[in-house]
Amino acid sequence: MEKQYHIGFDDSHGAKYAILPGDPGRTEKIASFLENPRFHCQNREYTAWLGELKGKTVMVISTGMGGPSTAIAVEELCKTGVQNFIRVGTCGGMDLSVTGGDIVIATSAIRQEGTTREYVPIEFPAAANLDITNALVQAAKKLSLKWHAGIVQCKDSFYGQHDPQRMPAGFELKDKWEAWIKAGCLASEMESASLFIVSQILRARAGCVLNVVWNQEREKAGLDNPRSHDTEPGIKTAVEAIRILMENE
Repeated sequence: MEKQYHIGFDDSHGAKYAILPGDPGRTEKIASFLENPRFHCQNREYTAWLGELKGKTVMVISTGMGGPSTAIAVEELCKTGVQNFIRVGTCGGMDLSVTGGDIVIATSAIRQEGTTREYVPIEFPAAANLDITNALVQAAKKLSLKWHAGIVQCKDSFYGQHDPQRMPAGFELKDKWEAWIKAGCLASEMESASLFIVSQILRARAGCVLNVVWNQEREKAGLDNPRSHDTEPGIKTAVEAIRILMENE
């Protein structure tokens, strides 16, 4: 087949599983947790590495920030034969039980973004695949990590979250933020909804594990609010989950 226009490669890689960070700078680090890691391709925001687990090829490829580039990545990766996706990213906690250094396994995502509205009406849920989610939970337990599983908010505007009073639409942003918290939303990030919706439509499997950086709601409440930029808990969880999925095949 011809090389895909955005990701820049064809189906010769042979990977059925892909780990998806947002940041191109994290791909090499994630690949180092695989066997025989090697650079594969770089084009635009998509930097790809390959490695092995249990004798099978696994890809690590960045998606860039936000829904549009994530949707393009999933579309083109599926065309090259990838059928299982695990996003490894970062998030900000929302529920007071979530603290910096924890991991959040997203079971579904609030579609407060624009990309997925061009795929399916807003009433359709953005839900993670059950097999991959269960494998992530099993992996987190095996690694003795502090983990949470539940709903996350997926947004388009980072500064709309962190500086809503500056935005002309700030009244809506603040009201919805409070609604999500009251409903039990665990954390906020920017790519999960596109990953879940596009994977569902293409009949691929997708899951998501997030490293919690901090929690602005804990800070507002005057609670201890550690900050963590350590991405290894989420990486190790994703890699172990793929091992579990391969063993169950």
